[in-house]
Amino acid sequence: MLFSSISFLYLFLPALALYYIVPQQWRNYVLLAVSLLFYFVGEPVYVLLLLFSSLSDYAHSLYIEKHRGTKKDKGALLSSIVINLGMLFFFKYTDFLIGAVNGLAGTSIPLTGVELPIGISFFTFQTMSYTIDVYRGDARAERNLATMATFVCLFPQLVAGPIVRYTDVSHELHSRHTTLDGFYLGVRRFAVGLGKKVLIANALGEFCALFRASADPSVAFYWFYGAAFALQIYFDFAGYSDMAIGLGHMLGFQFPENFDYPFMSQSVTEFWRRWHRTLGGWFRDYLYIPLGGNRVSRGRWIFNVMVVWAATGLWHGAAWNFLWWGLYFGVFLVLEKLVLGSILKKVPAVVRYLYMLPVLLVSFIIFNASGLGQLTGDLKALFGLSGLPLWSFDTGYYVRSYGLLLLTAVVGATPLMKKLWTRFTETKPGAAAATAAATAAEPAFVLVMLLLTTAHLVDGSFNPFLYFRF
Repeated sequence: MLFSSISFLYLFLPALALYYIVPQQWRNYVLLAVSLLFYFVGEPVYVLLLLFSSLSDYAHSLYIEKHRGTKKDKGALLSSIVINLGMLFFFKYTDFLIGAVNGLAGTSIPLTGVELPIGISFFTFQTMSYTIDVYRGDARAERNLATMATFVCLFPQLVAGPIVRYTDVSHELHSRHTTLDGFYLGVRRFAVGLGKKVLIANALGEFCALFRASADPSVAFYWFYGAAFALQIYFDFAGYSDMAIGLGHMLGFQFPENFDYPFMSQSVTEFWRRWHRTLGGWFRDYLYIPLGGNRVSRGRWIFNVMVVWAATGLWHGAAWNFLWWGLYFGVFLVLEKLVLGSILKKVPAVVRYLYMLPVLLVSFIIFNASGLGQLTGDLKALFGLSGLPLWSFDTGYYVRSYGLLLLTAVVGATPLMKKLWTRFTETKPGAAAATAAATAAEPAFVLVMLLLTTAHLVDGSFNPFLYFRF
């Protein structure tokens, strides 16, 4: 079930009224039930996988804590990691590996055809971080199985993040309070995310689909496509994260932020501190640092970086383009650390932006390629190596048709409007009056956003979510 769907907005969300009616001590049970229902609607069979994951890591964590400091706790941790990674590998990577073997060895091993469970990359990482934190002594093992299952199955962040660690919400799992202010803050944040997803990301997705269907491409069209897809995936995923964080506020949880205007970055290093922050933090704490981080020889450090970014790429999908995408960023991170970083510090900010924009556009073209042939063709066309004209009729037509949308997306991906509003309400004469007017207008904004998104969802059928099956 998508957050940006009529069934979620007008059937599932109203049913959550039960959550606010029951006594505090029953809310985890209600939340667990509705979370399982939420997942069951999309994956009737794989809901058993969620329950198994909850039970497995619940038992492993108790065993680890009971035998802390002995060989048994290490064995239990290894068992937990193997089970989690085993599930992830079987469902996500088995057919990819079989296809690679068939391609390299000329064999014809049949694919399993197993369907990928929704959100498995997210909830396996969350449960792994939990048992690792218990092993390290950073978290206490959860004694209540229902509370543990609520953490694993928590529907706002279950299928697409942000990646919430147990330590982020352990206190709130046991004692949280919903207030009218917190609920309204959540509704407002959800409405903003819904608008990003439905009004901007979906429309940018239509532009990308038209580009792929065009029989009159050009070099410029490829660059506009790269920009449109980069913005689409940003508004798609950041919008979903906003909705998840908003739902968390409504339920009494404080989920970590996942994006911080990543397109304002002036280096690849900075970009990955701003983009999908919870994933970057996970790989840093549970893979990069255990490998030795940067406290090793230069050669070993380069190895560590490339391993982490190969894993980051494959986490996004079981396909070669995702591996190349991860390694592409790994190469730039190494180059910035060893060579480019000192140069970038000396040049004006505008030069750093001009360096970053093509790097990012190329990265997202790699990300969205459906195969090596398409990837090679896209990159050749992007740099004028495929004989395409610089401009074409289709380019002009679609850029004019979607120009306002592209401009809106570009502005929306920067903190410009936020800064202007802050300056207007906090530094100008009459700021108190402006703030009061904004406070009064916010409910109207939320209502209008809900009406607009509903109209778009009812009227159109193009409503994908790019991270839904990660």
